[in-house]
This record gives sequence, structure tokens and C-alpha cells, in this order.
Amino acid sequence: MQRTSDSLRATAGTSLKARTFECMGTVIGLTMPVGDPAEGQPGLDELAAATDVVERLFRDLDETFSLYRPDSEASSLARGELTLPHASAQMREAYAEAHEWRLRTEGAFTPERPDGVLDLSGLIKGHAIREAGTSLLALGRRDWCLNAGGDVLVSGSPRPGSAEPWKAGVVDPADRKTLITGYALGGNNPHHALATSGSAERGEHIWRVGSGPPDAGAFVQVTVAAADIVTADVLATAIVAGGTRMLDQVADQWDVAVLAIRADRSMLATPAFQPG
Repeated sequence: MQRTSDSLRATAGTSLKARTFECMGTVIGLTMPVGDPAEGQPGLDELAAATDVVERLFRDLDETFSLYRPDSEASSLARGELTLPHASAQMREAYAEAHEWRLRTEGAFTPERPDGVLDLSGLIKGHAIREAGTSLLALGRRDWCLNAGGDVLVSGSPRPGSAEPWKAGVVDPADRKTLITGYALGGNNPHHALATSGSAERGEHIWRVGSGPPDAGAFVQVTVAAADIVTADVLATAIVAGGTRMLDQVADQWDVAVLAIRADRSMLATPAFQPG
């Protein structure tokens, strides 16, 4: 079920409003500046229609890739009823992309669970967000913020026609009600996406490089800002899995900003991570 909520006032005659729905085990929210349609501004009907498009896209991908749905293609692969060479083109393309990321991160990001089951969830949510953003732009919606469980993609500005960025918050892994810092997305910043991975909210769901439990210096939460959401999401997961060595590699090879937090609350941040 979708829900509508009010937020801060955006510009004269407009205010930020959001609609939310649940899919892929998380809450997805679309926020847009809404005003008077008679003045050429998107209204609540446009927000509802845009959210319907986003929700349909998320649910379509979930029906194919979710391991929690026994009727999904991913579940058929996990049970051995289907092999990858005989899977759909969509599944094979997603696997090929995940395999490329595995090579680029030297195995820190992997599409296989430790038990050998193919699990593309670490890639598909980013895909859903990215494709939803493409669809919103195709609908003529230029100013919006899409948030899927803390992974954020933005376009335009909360004040249409201005260069004001959207503000994303980074939560404290020890207290999910507290923000550690904010980050400005869009505006004059080339980073339009921000993703967070870690064990603080969902437990140990990321497969760390090496054997045994995570050491005391392991990261419990990593936030990455990048130009696109798939890159941000994959690299955040890779750094949690690969630790400091992967953080150094990411900082050297990608144009991203990173904030990494350890269990003792100490932090490492790249110079590009400028709190908003």
C-alpha cells in the first residue's frame, strides 16, 4: 500500500511530498516538489502516477530475482531446477554484470553466497533504483529524490530551477534514530547517488573476504556517494566485505566519496566526502 506524506516547503507555491511502498524487503519512497498544476507544476496526481511506475518496476524485478519468492526464477536456480545457461536473458545479463564487478573488486563483491547459491540481490536493488530514475526522467519528471532503504538517487533540486542540492543523511550504526552527518547530492556535486551497506541494521548479510568472523577493525557500515547508484551500492558492499584494503583500492580507482565506520565508532573518510 502506498502512503503519502508532507515534508518541507520547497519553493513558493510548492512543497515536498512523498509517497512510499514496500518491496524487496524494504521501504521505497519517492519525494517530489508538488504545486499547482494550473501553474505548470507537478501535482499530487503526477506524484501518484510516478510512484506507480517506480513500484511496478521494483515489483517486476523482485518477481524475477527474489530468493524469498518460491516462484521466482532466482529460486528455481537456487533449487537446481534451472541452470544459468538456460535462464532468461535478463538473469544472464545480471550475472555477467555481477561477475564483472567481482573481477573489478578482486572478489570483494560476489554474486554467490558461501553455500554456492547465486544471489544477485546486491546488484538488483541498485538496478531497480537506476531504472526507476530513467523512467522518471522519461515521464518528464526532473526534480525528485528516490530512497530505497537508505540507498538514494536524486535528480534536479528540491527547489525546481535552482542549483540547491538534495540532502541525504548518514545514520549512526549504533543508533538508527541518530544521524552522524549529511551529504549534499546533486546541485554542483557530480555525485547523485548514495548507498550504505553494513551489518548494523540487517545483521551479517555481507560475505566478508577471508575466513572466520570479522576482526575488531572491520567496518560495520560503509557509505559511498557516486555518480550512479549501482556503483555506489556495489562499492559500499565491497568495502564492507574487503575492509581497509578495498577502501584504499576504491579510493584510488573510482571517483567516489566514502565514509566507513568501525564497531568502536572510529571512522575513515576519503577527502571527497564533504558533509552537507
